[in-house]
Amino acid sequence: MQFDPFVIPFNIGLYFILIYVVTRSVIWFHDLSKPDKLRLQRGFFGLAFGLSLKEIFMESLIHRKILKTNLRLGYMHMSLAFGWFLLILFGTIEADIFGAKHLNAPYKAIFFRFFNPDHGRMGFEAAYGFLMDLILAFILSGLVLAVTKRFYSKVVGMKKTTRLKITDKIALTSLWLIFPSRLLAESFTSGAYGTGSFLTGSLGSWLATFLPAQQMAYPFWWLYSISLGTFFILLPITRYMHIPTELFLIFMRNSGIKTGDQAGTYSEVQTYSCSSCGICIDACQLNFSAGITNIQSAYLMKAIRNNDDVSGIADNCLMCGRCDQNCPVGIELSPLRMIQRRGGEAVYDIRNIYKGYFRSRQTIVSEKAIGSLNYNFLPEPDQKKADILYFAGCMTHLTPTIKNSMIKILDASGVKYNFMDEQGGVCCGRPLMLAGLDKEARELINFNSQMIWKSGAHTFVTSCPICYKVFKESYYLDVEVLHHTQFIKRLIDEGSVKMNFLHKKVVYHSPCELGRGSGIFDEPKDVLNHVSRLEKCNFEDENSLCCGGSLANMKISSQNKKKIAFDAVNELTKNTPDILATACPLCKKTFSAVTETRVADISEIVAEALIIKPLKKISGSNITSIKELANI
Repeated sequence: MQFDPFVIPFNIGLYFILIYVVTRSVIWFHDLSKPDKLRLQRGFFGLAFGLSLKEIFMESLIHRKILKTNLRLGYMHMSLAFGWFLLILFGTIEADIFGAKHLNAPYKAIFFRFFNPDHGRMGFEAAYGFLMDLILAFILSGLVLAVTKRFYSKVVGMKKTTRLKITDKIALTSLWLIFPSRLLAESFTSGAYGTGSFLTGSLGSWLATFLPAQQMAYPFWWLYSISLGTFFILLPITRYMHIPTELFLIFMRNSGIKTGDQAGTYSEVQTYSCSSCGICIDACQLNFSAGITNIQSAYLMKAIRNNDDVSGIADNCLMCGRCDQNCPVGIELSPLRMIQRRGGEAVYDIRNIYKGYFRSRQTIVSEKAIGSLNYNFLPEPDQKKADILYFAGCMTHLTPTIKNSMIKILDASGVKYNFMDEQGGVCCGRPLMLAGLDKEARELINFNSQMIWKSGAHTFVTSCPICYKVFKESYYLDVEVLHHTQFIKRLIDEGSVKMNFLHKKVVYHSPCELGRGSGIFDEPKDVLNHVSRLEKCNFEDENSLCCGGSLANMKISSQNKKKIAFDAVNELTKNTPDILATACPLCKKTFSAVTETRVADISEIVAEALIIKPLKKISGSNITSIKELANI
């Protein structure tokens, strides 16, 4: 028998999804910009092709990232993805080797036991049957975990799973039915013909003792076909679209295509590549500290796919990057959220921003100038020449002990420096970017760029990780940009500063923008190791906790911010350190409000440890500082 009507649902679903995926891929390629098309073409025929295949195998099938962080969850995903792949691969080989002819239609491999019920009695056929049963058992073990996870997520080490819409529920049910229906269809067939291996053969023999195996097999072959067909047809309108889309994403990413700051083809592909696995929910501090459970990245991606209003979700986020770091697909979740913020209404009134900013920094600006949307009121750039240009930033000015410590360190080092925003100025532009006010942010960027250019500096140092990231990534500067921890590490290595060892037990909190955001992990710890006894903690480097004081969240209450900060401090101070060290003025300010442990910026600890040698008297001069000496 070469055909049976029960294969029709499977055939309809299979050819539908193949046509849909090919069509959608062509549309995505067509909508790419010309440079991105060239990148993808070069990547497809270059080194990126091999890298993409490797990543598809390691991440889409094996799920290496999830396995490394959560073995049970990783096994669940791997057994379903890799197991299904193996079932298709070896099933196709089985149909080609043992079937009536070569190059069979796809349904012949999927329903091979129906069309070849006598297969597998002895020899190589029996050995191959054992392999197919083993793969099916592998998949079913993962399916048991998946079903349990849906109702009791803690069994796979998760606190919460995503909520599903009705189409997702139907697709999920059909997915759950695929492999049990195959097991029963093959088992009843094996029971009727006395074939099968350790799984289907044993189960089939047992079922045949009290059920009419031959009559029972046929309905389950229908169920198997309908489950497959239903899943394929629903795939494009459910979260399971991530299965084919993720492959396209990997090729695009390895070809050098980036998210950018506007919605486009790549951002759309990333959105559809989200599997709603829920890993980002467990990683989010808004969830496990503040009890806010409906704004995580999985819900944002789902809302974008459904064309829902995302303003409430997009704005309610710390932008700490923990979800980006934990996403097994590697989706750039924070940049995608920023794109949604830019697409919505501005949260702040730009005039009120400037009023508050300039008044807090004691810069004289007329009400008339502020009230208009004419940005000519920014002062004319005027900067003295220097080798090193130091920029404190808004938050550092609001945390003056950090600024004063940096001045002490700069003076002690003897470098020729200038304090760019000593008397005020403008911020880096990040708050405006977070509010989606790109035009206003660009105005500040242009102003600051002129100031830096006129200084003639070769190195630009800032104390704020947010400022560092913005100056590094959003400005086009012909200077070296360093965070002050990097700069202090350089001064230590060059012998420009000498310090005492403080014999203090210190735990280091890696700020989000400095660590996950900019990849600076080692320099801050190297500096602390030089002056103190640095202790380890459970949340280090990429896994660091957000302080909760992020300026990025425009919805969260002060009470919830304090909850996040309190939980983070409790984790960091479990071993009762003398000092909770950080490298961000905002983190210091936030943590200091919720703990009695001393919170200090690394610059403050270094300034405390400095050995400052007295200056020698120079005839005819009145030198009062190393800075003055360096400027002679």
